[in-house]
Amino acid sequence: MPATIEVRFKGNRKDYFLWPDATEPLRLWDPVIVPVERGLDFGRVSATGENAEKKCGSCNGCAVGEVKVPQLAVVRRATQEDVRTANELRRSEEDTRRTVHERVRARNLDMKVSDAEWQWDRKKLTVYFTAEKRVDFRDLVRDLAATLHARIDLRQIGARDEAARLGGVGRCGKEYCCSSWLTSLGPVSLALAKDQHLSLNPAQISGGCGRLLCCLKYEHDFYVSARKRFPKEGKLLRTERGAERVVAVDIFRERVFLRSDEQGPRITTLVELREELERLGEPPPEARGPRPGAPAPRGPERSGPRPDRSDSPALPVTAPDPTAPTRPEGSDSQRKRRRRRRRRGPRPDGGAAPPGPPES
Repeated sequence: MPATIEVRFKGNRKDYFLWPDATEPLRLWDPVIVPVERGLDFGRVSATGENAEKKCGSCNGCAVGEVKVPQLAVVRRATQEDVRTANELRRSEEDTRRTVHERVRARNLDMKVSDAEWQWDRKKLTVYFTAEKRVDFRDLVRDLAATLHARIDLRQIGARDEAARLGGVGRCGKEYCCSSWLTSLGPVSLALAKDQHLSLNPAQISGGCGRLLCCLKYEHDFYVSARKRFPKEGKLLRTERGAERVVAVDIFRERVFLRSDEQGPRITTLVELREELERLGEPPPEARGPRPGAPAPRGPERSGPRPDRSDSPALPVTAPDPTAPTRPEGSDSQRKRRRRRRRRGPRPDGGAAPPGPPES
Protein backbone atom coordinates (compact mmCIF):
# COMPACT_ATOMS: atom_id res chain seq x y z
CA MET A 1 0.00 0.00 0.00
CA PRO A 2 1.45 3.42 -0.91
CA ALA A 3 2.57 5.51 2.05
CA THR A 4 1.74 9.19 2.50
CA ILE A 5 4.70 11.54 2.89
CA GLU A 6 5.03 15.25 3.49
CA VAL A 7 7.53 17.12 1.31
CA ARG A 8 8.81 20.60 2.17
CA PHE A 9 10.16 23.14 -0.27
CA LYS A 10 11.72 26.55 0.15
CA GLY A 11 10.05 28.95 2.58
CA ASN A 12 8.17 26.30 4.62
CA ARG A 13 6.02 25.49 1.62
CA LYS A 14 4.79 21.90 1.82
CA ASP A 15 2.70 19.36 -0.07
CA TYR A 16 1.70 15.69 0.27
CA PHE A 17 2.51 12.82 -2.07
CA LEU A 18 2.43 9.03 -2.22
CA TRP A 19 5.48 6.77 -2.04
CA PRO A 20 4.61 3.49 -3.80
CA ASP A 21 7.76 1.51 -2.93
CA ALA A 22 7.07 -0.05 0.48
CA THR A 23 10.28 -2.14 0.41
CA GLU A 24 12.51 0.96 0.53
CA PRO A 25 10.71 3.51 2.73
CA LEU A 26 11.77 7.12 2.74
CA ARG A 27 13.39 8.66 5.79
CA LEU A 28 13.22 12.18 7.13
CA TRP A 29 14.99 14.86 5.06
CA ASP A 30 15.60 12.51 2.15
CA PRO A 31 15.74 14.51 -1.13
CA VAL A 32 13.04 13.60 -3.65
CA ILE A 33 11.82 14.72 -7.07
CA VAL A 34 8.04 15.28 -7.12
CA PRO A 35 5.57 16.25 -9.86
CA VAL A 36 4.04 19.72 -9.81
CA GLU A 37 1.60 21.61 -12.01
CA ARG A 38 4.10 22.32 -14.79
CA GLY A 39 7.05 19.97 -14.54
CA LEU A 40 9.16 18.65 -11.66
CA ASP A 41 10.34 20.15 -8.38
CA PHE A 42 12.87 19.31 -5.68
CA GLY A 43 12.01 18.88 -2.00
CA ARG A 44 12.86 17.02 1.17
CA VAL A 45 10.76 14.62 3.20
CA SER A 46 9.56 16.19 6.47
CA ALA A 47 7.04 13.57 7.68
CA THR A 48 6.16 9.97 6.84
CA GLY A 49 3.64 7.35 7.84
CA GLU A 50 0.95 8.19 10.38
CA ASN A 51 2.34 11.66 11.10
CA ALA A 52 2.07 12.62 7.44
CA GLU A 53 -1.46 11.19 7.22
CA LYS A 54 -2.58 13.21 10.25
CA LYS A 55 -1.10 16.40 8.83
CA CYS A 56 -2.65 15.71 5.44
CA GLY A 57 -6.05 15.08 7.04
CA SER A 58 -5.92 18.34 9.01
CA CYS A 59 -4.94 20.61 6.12
CA ASN A 60 -7.43 22.52 3.96
CA GLY A 61 -5.95 21.64 0.60
CA CYS A 62 -8.75 19.33 -0.54
CA ALA A 63 -12.27 20.41 -1.37
CA VAL A 64 -15.07 19.97 1.14
CA GLY A 65 -16.40 16.41 1.09
CA GLU A 66 -13.42 14.88 -0.69
CA VAL A 67 -11.34 12.13 0.83
CA LYS A 68 -8.06 13.69 1.89
CA VAL A 69 -5.66 11.38 0.09
CA PRO A 70 -2.73 12.61 -2.04
CA GLN A 71 -3.27 12.06 -5.76
CA LEU A 72 0.31 12.41 -7.01
CA ALA A 73 3.19 10.04 -6.37
CA VAL A 74 6.87 10.80 -5.90
CA VAL A 75 8.78 10.45 -9.15
CA ARG A 76 12.02 9.15 -7.63
CA ARG A 77 14.68 9.73 -5.04
CA ALA A 78 16.95 12.65 -5.80
CA THR A 79 20.50 11.85 -6.82
CA GLN A 80 23.61 13.82 -5.94
CA GLU A 81 23.42 15.51 -9.32
CA ASP A 82 19.84 16.58 -8.56
CA VAL A 83 20.88 17.99 -5.20
CA ARG A 84 23.74 19.88 -6.84
CA THR A 85 21.37 21.37 -9.41
CA ALA A 86 18.95 22.46 -6.67
CA ASN A 87 21.75 24.13 -4.70
CA GLU A 88 22.91 26.04 -7.77
CA LEU A 89 19.38 27.29 -8.35
CA ARG A 90 19.16 28.49 -4.73
CA ARG A 91 22.41 30.42 -5.10
CA SER A 92 21.23 32.06 -8.32
CA GLU A 93 17.86 33.16 -6.89
CA GLU A 94 19.31 36.27 -5.24
CA ASP A 95 20.63 37.51 -8.61
CA THR A 96 17.25 36.75 -10.13
CA ARG A 97 15.52 38.74 -7.39
CA ARG A 98 17.77 41.73 -8.14
CA THR A 99 16.90 41.48 -11.83
CA VAL A 100 13.19 41.52 -11.01
CA HIS A 101 13.72 44.45 -8.64
CA GLU A 102 15.42 46.46 -11.40
CA ARG A 103 12.49 45.82 -13.74
CA VAL A 104 10.07 46.93 -11.04
CA ARG A 105 11.95 50.18 -10.45
CA ALA A 106 12.15 50.85 -14.17
CA ARG A 107 8.35 50.64 -14.40
CA ASN A 108 7.76 52.64 -11.15
CA LEU A 109 5.57 49.95 -9.65
CA ASP A 110 4.59 50.36 -6.00
CA MET A 111 5.66 46.89 -4.87
CA LYS A 112 8.49 45.34 -2.85
CA VAL A 113 10.10 42.18 -4.23
CA SER A 114 10.73 39.87 -1.26
CA ASP A 115 11.96 36.61 -2.73
CA ALA A 116 12.28 34.57 -5.92
CA GLU A 117 12.05 30.79 -6.20
CA TRP A 118 13.01 28.70 -9.22
CA GLN A 119 11.34 25.40 -9.96
CA TRP A 120 13.83 22.54 -10.11
CA ASP A 121 13.45 22.04 -13.88
CA ARG A 122 13.72 25.84 -14.38
CA LYS A 123 10.43 26.01 -16.24
CA LYS A 124 8.77 28.30 -13.72
CA LEU A 125 9.85 31.25 -11.56
CA THR A 126 7.72 32.33 -8.59
CA VAL A 127 8.25 35.92 -7.41
CA TYR A 128 6.90 36.89 -3.99
CA PHE A 129 6.18 40.56 -3.32
CA THR A 130 4.37 42.81 -0.85
CA ALA A 131 2.30 45.85 -1.73
CA GLU A 132 -0.09 48.19 0.05
CA LYS A 133 -2.63 48.15 -2.76
CA ARG A 134 -3.45 46.40 -6.01
CA VAL A 135 -0.66 46.48 -8.61
CA ASP A 136 -1.02 46.05 -12.38
CA PHE A 137 2.03 43.94 -13.26
CA ARG A 138 0.94 42.47 -16.61
CA ASP A 139 3.63 44.32 -18.56
CA LEU A 140 6.20 43.28 -15.95
CA VAL A 141 5.30 39.60 -16.39
CA ARG A 142 5.73 39.79 -20.16
CA ASP A 143 9.07 41.55 -19.76
CA LEU A 144 10.38 38.95 -17.26
CA ALA A 145 9.14 36.02 -19.35
CA ALA A 146 11.04 37.34 -22.39
CA THR A 147 14.18 37.97 -20.32
CA LEU A 148 14.32 34.79 -18.20
CA HIS A 149 12.65 32.42 -20.71
CA ALA A 150 10.39 30.84 -18.10
CA ARG A 151 6.83 31.00 -16.88
CA ILE A 152 6.50 33.85 -14.35
CA ASP A 153 4.19 33.61 -11.35
CA LEU A 154 3.89 36.76 -9.19
CA ARG A 155 2.34 36.19 -5.75
CA GLN A 156 1.42 38.90 -3.30
CA ILE A 157 2.05 37.92 0.34
CA GLY A 158 1.59 39.58 3.71
CA ALA A 159 4.14 40.83 6.22
CA ARG A 160 4.03 37.61 8.28
CA ASP A 161 4.57 35.41 5.23
CA GLU A 162 7.47 37.62 4.15
CA ALA A 163 9.16 37.21 7.55
CA ALA A 164 8.63 33.45 7.38
CA ARG A 165 10.34 33.24 3.98
CA LEU A 166 13.26 35.55 4.74
CA GLY A 167 13.87 34.46 8.36
CA GLY A 168 15.61 36.42 11.09
CA VAL A 169 16.29 36.62 14.82
CA GLY A 170 13.66 37.86 17.23
CA ARG A 171 14.01 39.88 20.41
CA CYS A 172 14.28 36.64 22.38
CA GLY A 173 17.58 35.86 20.63
CA LYS A 174 16.21 32.89 18.70
CA GLU A 175 15.19 32.38 15.10
CA TYR A 176 11.71 33.48 14.10
CA CYS A 177 9.12 30.86 15.04
CA CYS A 178 7.38 31.33 11.68
CA SER A 179 10.57 30.47 9.78
CA SER A 180 11.81 27.64 12.03
CA TRP A 181 8.97 25.46 13.36
CA LEU A 182 5.64 27.33 13.22
CA THR A 183 4.11 25.99 10.03
CA SER A 184 0.70 27.72 10.13
CA LEU A 185 0.29 31.41 10.97
CA GLY A 186 -2.87 32.09 12.96
CA PRO A 187 -4.47 35.47 13.70
CA VAL A 188 -3.11 37.44 16.66
CA SER A 189 -5.33 40.16 18.15
CA LEU A 190 -4.73 42.92 20.67
CA ALA A 191 -7.10 41.18 23.09
CA LEU A 192 -4.36 38.60 23.79
CA ALA A 193 -2.07 41.35 25.10
CA LYS A 194 -4.89 42.80 27.20
CA ASP A 195 -5.60 39.45 28.84
CA GLN A 196 -1.91 39.13 29.78
CA HIS A 197 -1.75 42.75 31.07
CA LEU A 198 1.03 43.65 28.66
CA SER A 199 1.83 47.06 27.31
CA LEU A 200 -0.43 48.05 24.42
CA ASN A 201 2.36 49.98 22.75
CA PRO A 202 2.72 48.39 19.28
CA ALA A 203 6.49 48.91 19.31
CA GLN A 204 6.83 46.68 22.39
CA ILE A 205 4.55 43.80 21.36
CA SER A 206 5.39 43.62 17.64
CA GLY A 207 7.84 41.30 15.93
CA GLY A 208 10.28 41.80 13.10
CA CYS A 209 7.44 41.75 10.57
CA GLY A 210 5.78 44.78 12.20
CA ARG A 211 2.76 42.74 13.31
CA LEU A 212 1.82 41.50 16.77
CA LEU A 213 4.08 38.79 18.17
CA CYS A 214 2.98 35.25 17.37
CA CYS A 215 4.16 34.11 20.83
CA LEU A 216 1.30 36.07 22.43
CA LYS A 217 -0.87 33.02 21.74
CA TYR A 218 1.42 30.49 23.45
CA GLU A 219 0.52 31.35 27.06
CA HIS A 220 -2.91 32.89 26.51
CA ASP A 221 -4.79 29.78 27.66
CA PHE A 222 -2.72 29.68 30.85
CA TYR A 223 -3.53 33.30 31.67
CA VAL A 224 -7.24 32.81 31.04
CA SER A 225 -7.49 29.67 33.19
CA ALA A 226 -5.32 31.13 35.99
CA ARG A 227 -7.33 34.33 36.29
CA LYS A 228 -10.54 32.35 36.86
CA ARG A 229 -9.22 31.47 40.33
CA PHE A 230 -8.79 35.12 41.28
CA PRO A 231 -11.41 37.79 41.93
CA LYS A 232 -12.02 40.16 39.07
CA GLU A 233 -10.15 43.44 39.26
CA GLY A 234 -12.41 46.24 40.45
CA LYS A 235 -14.73 43.86 42.34
CA LEU A 236 -15.88 44.91 45.84
CA LEU A 237 -15.32 42.24 48.53
CA ARG A 238 -16.67 42.07 52.11
CA THR A 239 -13.69 41.11 54.27
CA GLU A 240 -12.78 41.39 57.94
CA ARG A 241 -11.56 44.94 57.30
CA GLY A 242 -14.86 45.94 55.74
CA ALA A 243 -15.48 46.74 52.09
CA GLU A 244 -12.31 46.34 50.03
CA ARG A 245 -11.86 46.67 46.31
CA VAL A 246 -9.58 44.43 44.24
CA VAL A 247 -6.87 46.63 42.71
CA ALA A 248 -4.69 43.99 40.97
CA VAL A 249 -3.79 40.30 41.07
CA ASP A 250 -0.44 38.51 40.75
CA ILE A 251 -1.13 35.07 39.27
CA PHE A 252 2.50 33.94 39.56
CA ARG A 253 2.95 34.71 43.25
CA GLU A 254 -0.70 33.95 44.14
CA ARG A 255 -1.26 37.43 45.60
CA VAL A 256 -4.21 39.84 45.61
CA PHE A 257 -3.88 43.63 46.01
CA LEU A 258 -6.80 45.13 47.95
CA ARG A 259 -7.66 48.71 48.91
CA SER A 260 -10.02 49.99 51.60
CA ASP A 261 -11.26 53.58 51.82
CA GLU A 262 -10.81 53.57 55.59
CA GLN A 263 -7.70 51.43 56.22
CA GLY A 264 -5.80 51.85 52.97
CA PRO A 265 -4.17 49.21 50.74
CA ARG A 266 -2.89 45.76 51.65
CA ILE A 267 -1.50 42.66 49.96
CA THR A 268 -2.71 39.17 50.82
CA THR A 269 -2.30 35.73 49.36
CA LEU A 270 -5.10 34.00 47.55
CA VAL A 271 -5.23 31.21 50.18
CA GLU A 272 -5.54 33.69 53.07
CA LEU A 273 -8.26 35.61 51.20
CA ARG A 274 -10.23 32.40 50.66
CA GLU A 275 -10.00 31.48 54.35
CA GLU A 276 -11.04 34.99 55.37
CA LEU A 277 -14.10 34.93 53.13
CA GLU A 278 -15.06 31.44 54.36
CA ARG A 279 -15.03 32.64 57.98
CA LEU A 280 -17.38 35.47 57.06
CA GLY A 281 -19.64 33.20 55.01
CA GLU A 282 -18.91 35.10 51.79
CA PRO A 283 -18.71 33.35 48.39
CA PRO A 284 -15.23 32.40 47.15
CA PRO A 285 -13.36 35.06 45.14
CA GLU A 286 -13.76 33.31 41.81
CA ALA A 287 -17.57 33.24 42.15
CA ARG A 288 -18.50 36.32 40.20
CA GLY A 289 -22.13 36.94 41.04
CA PRO A 290 -24.26 39.88 39.94
CA ARG A 291 -22.97 43.32 40.81
CA PRO A 292 -24.63 45.24 43.68
CA GLY A 293 -27.61 47.14 42.35
CA ALA A 294 -27.71 45.18 39.10
CA PRO A 295 -31.15 44.02 37.93
CA ALA A 296 -32.10 40.49 38.80
CA PRO A 297 -31.71 37.98 35.97
CA ARG A 298 -34.83 36.87 34.23
CA GLY A 299 -36.00 33.42 35.11
CA PRO A 300 -36.88 30.69 32.64
CA GLU A 301 -40.09 30.94 30.77
CA ARG A 302 -43.05 29.12 32.24
CA SER A 303 -43.48 25.76 30.58
CA GLY A 304 -46.75 24.68 32.25
CA PRO A 305 -50.28 25.45 31.09
CA ARG A 306 -51.41 29.03 31.25
CA PRO A 307 -53.90 29.97 33.99
CA ASP A 308 -57.55 30.09 33.07
CA ARG A 309 -58.60 33.69 32.50
CA SER A 310 -62.21 33.00 31.67
CA ASP A 311 -63.33 35.09 34.68
CA SER A 312 -61.82 38.26 33.25
CA PRO A 313 -64.31 40.56 31.53
CA ALA A 314 -64.33 40.23 27.77
CA LEU A 315 -63.77 43.29 25.66
CA PRO A 316 -66.58 44.29 23.31
CA VAL A 317 -65.99 43.34 19.72
CA THR A 318 -67.57 45.49 17.01
CA ALA A 319 -67.96 44.37 13.45
CA PRO A 320 -66.67 46.68 10.69
CA ASP A 321 -69.23 48.91 9.02
CA PRO A 322 -69.57 47.83 5.37
CA THR A 323 -70.86 51.32 4.40
CA ALA A 324 -67.79 53.16 5.78
CA PRO A 325 -65.38 54.51 3.12
CA THR A 326 -62.18 52.51 2.75
CA ARG A 327 -58.72 54.00 2.26
CA PRO A 328 -56.91 53.24 -0.96
CA GLU A 329 -54.47 50.35 -0.77
CA GLY A 330 -50.94 51.41 0.07
CA SER A 331 -51.94 54.85 1.40
CA ASP A 332 -50.19 54.30 4.77
CA SER A 333 -46.85 53.51 3.16
CA GLN A 334 -47.18 56.47 0.83
CA ARG A 335 -47.86 58.87 3.72
CA LYS A 336 -44.83 57.53 5.60
CA ARG A 337 -42.70 58.04 2.50
CA ARG A 338 -43.86 61.67 2.19
CA ARG A 339 -43.07 62.32 5.88
CA ARG A 340 -39.54 61.02 5.41
CA ARG A 341 -39.06 63.27 2.39
CA ARG A 342 -40.22 66.31 4.38
CA ARG A 343 -37.74 65.52 7.16
CA ARG A 344 -34.87 65.10 4.68
CA GLY A 345 -35.67 68.43 2.99
CA PRO A 346 -35.40 69.25 -0.72
CA ARG A 347 -33.41 67.04 -3.06
CA PRO A 348 -29.80 68.01 -3.89
CA ASP A 349 -30.64 68.22 -7.58
CA GLY A 350 -33.48 70.63 -6.92
CA GLY A 351 -36.10 68.23 -8.23
CA ALA A 352 -39.35 67.72 -6.46
CA ALA A 353 -40.72 64.43 -5.33
CA PRO A 354 -43.46 62.97 -7.52
CA PRO A 355 -46.89 63.90 -6.15
CA GLY A 356 -48.75 61.11 -4.42
CA PRO A 357 -52.46 60.53 -4.10
CA PRO A 358 -54.33 63.09 -2.00
CA GLU A 359 -54.70 62.26 1.66
CA SER A 360 -58.16 61.27 2.70
